[in-house]
Amino acid sequence: MWAQVRPQDASSEGLPRTTMVDIDHGLDMPLITRPRLRPIIALTALTALTALTALACQEVPRAAPGARGPTAPAGTEPAPAAPIAAETAEPAPEPAPLPPVSPGLELQDEPYAEARAKFKTKLISTDPAPQSYQNVPPPPGAREISYLSGGLKLKAWVSEPPADGRRLPAVLFLHGGFAFALDDWEMAAPYRDAGFVVLMPMLRGENGLPGGFSMFFHEVDDVLAAADALAKLPHVQPDRLHVAGHSVGGTLTLLAAMGSDRFRAAASFSGSPNQIDWSSGQTRLIPFSPYDIREFQIRSPVAYATSFRCPVRLYHGLSGGERFFGPASQRLALLAQRSGLDVKVVPVAGDHFTSVPEAMRQSIEFFREQR
Repeated sequence: MWAQVRPQDASSEGLPRTTMVDIDHGLDMPLITRPRLRPIIALTALTALTALTALACQEVPRAAPGARGPTAPAGTEPAPAAPIAAETAEPAPEPAPLPPVSPGLELQDEPYAEARAKFKTKLISTDPAPQSYQNVPPPPGAREISYLSGGLKLKAWVSEPPADGRRLPAVLFLHGGFAFALDDWEMAAPYRDAGFVVLMPMLRGENGLPGGFSMFFHEVDDVLAAADALAKLPHVQPDRLHVAGHSVGGTLTLLAAMGSDRFRAAASFSGSPNQIDWSSGQTRLIPFSPYDIREFQIRSPVAYATSFRCPVRLYHGLSGGERFFGPASQRLALLAQRSGLDVKVVPVAGDHFTSVPEAMRQSIEFFREQR
């Protein structure tokens, strides 16, 4: 659960009450064989039998909840009640407990897209993305294109169209780190092999491109602009766009899936739902005041867990520090699920990199199910 949706109290129906009816027909006189009493006894017995038969044909009303049924006269044993099968309601399952979260990142009521549209980030640095890079030409099977994000002209690599001219489903793949490299393109090869068009954008401030690094804020604009460019390609089915990404790209994947309804599904590989925890120990990456909780909140998917606009899978490894992603991912998914959203966490064997091939294989199956 997964705005803040809170757990509801479980309810169950009360057990049905059994109403016991005792009938005292008043025949306390022994049936003796006195000649003068025989007609009276016979008439009395017939009258009682008739009354009993009439009562047996009537439906005995249930006692109101909490009411007492008739009791037997003092000194007599009540007639045993016929056994009635107990009707018990299945108790509602207890909701799974939510893992704790950093103060300030509790679930927000306002949808992410609305909150982000109104938020004005206050950057204290407009430096380029904090990672070195080396630009290389696209390999065979890929070409470089340009796309616009606001007033910025950015670049992306996209797979070549099929020879038969068919339109194909597509994956917008968001690379890890803060610079684009050839090995990022190679990481997404399973999507291309599975028949998806792949577009991989370079974002503002990366690889010598214009714009400054804002740590998961303005970069979301670039991701959504790249999705628009992908949808307009002649060899792409515009209604079958998916978004996926690794590490930093996994975090942007989650935010993009909240910020737009364009995507059929989303797959995040080791993305971070909580930027307070993620930036701990690497404060040099923070381009805003580290004391401004709202800046972290608008960049943290866990604070907007009920804002997803498509089915989502959060994959992460099980070794090499990958357990860091577990608690926040579980909290995000539980909050989303409590709002009826299809959001699940999928742990995969391996570390930050070796878990990706298996996670990507599963994501391909997941994407194909979203038809």
